Amino acid sequence: QVQLVESGGGLVQAGGSLRLSCAASGGTFSNYAMGWFRQAPGKEREFVATISQSGGLTFHAGSVKGRFTISRDNAKNTVYLQMNSLKPEDTAVYYCAARGVARGSTNPLEYNYWGQGTQVTVSS
Repeated sequence: QVQLVESGGGLVQAGGSLRLSCAASGGTFSNYAMGWFRQAPGKEREFVATISQSGGLTFHAGSVKGRFTISRDNAKNTVYLQMNSLKPEDTAVYYCAARGVARGSTNPLEYNYWGQGTQVTVSS
């Protein structure tokens, strides 16, 4: 059983930056591909970015590509989401997720473990 705890959310002005962290425990972190998703009020959960077990493969949603970067530190059991040039439409609860295979996925149904989420609010 893997436990995931997100941190780093908050309120930021448009154009600003935040770095989200997701700390994992209870399993061998390097066995899991990781993903970041977000959910805004009244909307479905949306894929943001994913990274493979080793960190060698990443994929970002088109809406965040060039602004957000997913990375991981397997020695620290942590995955990160660096968010730059934030826009009001990035406002959402951000979740990290883990799946016990090598490669990540854009489909939230393919993830086995989820964190509680961290709120990101971008003001205009």
